[in-house]
Amino acid sequence: MKSISLKTFWIAAALVLLMLATRSNLISHFGTNLFLPDASMAVFLLAGFFFASRLFFVALMGLAVVIDYVAIAQFGVNDYCVTPAYWALIPTYAVLWFGGRFYARAHQFTAASLGQFAAVSFVAVSAAFLISNVSFYLLAGYFAQMSALDYANAVSKYYFSYVAGAAVYLLLAALIYAVMHTRAQAKHSQHGG
Repeated sequence: MKSISLKTFWIAAALVLLMLATRSNLISHFGTNLFLPDASMAVFLLAGFFFASRLFFVALMGLAVVIDYVAIAQFGVNDYCVTPAYWALIPTYAVLWFGGRFYARAHQFTAASLGQFAAVSFVAVSAAFLISNVSFYLLAGYFAQMSALDYANAVSKYYFSYVAGAAVYLLLAALIYAVMHTRAQAKHSQHGG
């Protein structure tokens, strides 16, 4: 069995903790009014970048389901979104994970590569928004009397916050990654490597 590096462990732990801290706003149930936007979109994209194993994707999907279940069953979070459309979270998060995998193959530590990361992230998050909202419209069972155009108009107002929330986490991750990479390069240079 292949052992994981300490760096890999900390990256995985950070992604898991970020999802635990932000998904379903569970943190507000533990004595604080701190509200952090859901980082799930960014977590799945970053997981795709850092982890080639699809097993990590499956583990994150399982974690998302468990968090949602606990939020609903134990903390009274509204279950409005738990409909047959909930299954569409699999392709929603898969498009993000595969976006991260796609970028990982092209990644270089350059400004141009950062632009590629932004473009891939934008496309993947936008596709995730489209998949989740179209599937909710088609499968949730709430919109039989609403036309597709009316539904699109109703949900389009959430698009900017959906993309912006993911963008904030992805920008922070890119900054942390750049600092860590630069420090590792400097350390490597100091030791004559």
